[in-house]
Amino acid sequence: MKNKTTRMQAILDIIASQSVKSQGEFVRLLAKRGYEVTQATLSRDLKALKVTKVATDNGGYVYILPDSNEVKDKMLTLNQGPAAPNDMVGFVSLAFSGNIAVIKTRNGYAGGLAYDIDMSRPAEILGTIAGADTVFAVIREGVSKERAIQVLQRFIPISHNNFKQND
Repeated sequence: MKNKTTRMQAILDIIASQSVKSQGEFVRLLAKRGYEVTQATLSRDLKALKVTKVATDNGGYVYILPDSNEVKDKMLTLNQGPAAPNDMVGFVSLAFSGNIAVIKTRNGYAGGLAYDIDMSRPAEILGTIAGADTVFAVIREGVSKERAIQVLQRFIPISHNNFKQND
């Protein structure tokens, strides 16, 4: 009989390698790996691992692990930002309206991006508000768009293709 620790590692491996849409599918995938579990046991394991279900672009759901680790949070708090903003594959576009930066993302990416910006506490940004696919970042008065773009480039891969000029 396989123990709880190896079963939970198998859950993590499945999440990392596949898009799992339901607990029933999870139970079947675990069974293929030799773990016979009930839905109740799986539910407890998912809760213990802090696994969550998020909406996908096609209207379905998929299980994911939270992406905020203590090390990443500490880096953000130290104002270092993410290591590689080009990894932000969910970023779609950036536009400005007055002192508000409107950052469009793929569905489900906005909350994480807003969190990263807020945790890094850049002096140029007062704060953010996130929806499912949009982040509003309030830029401090007196900060130019150019400077705001420089700050935001720590978090998102801004190029001419995804920056929308409003002027």
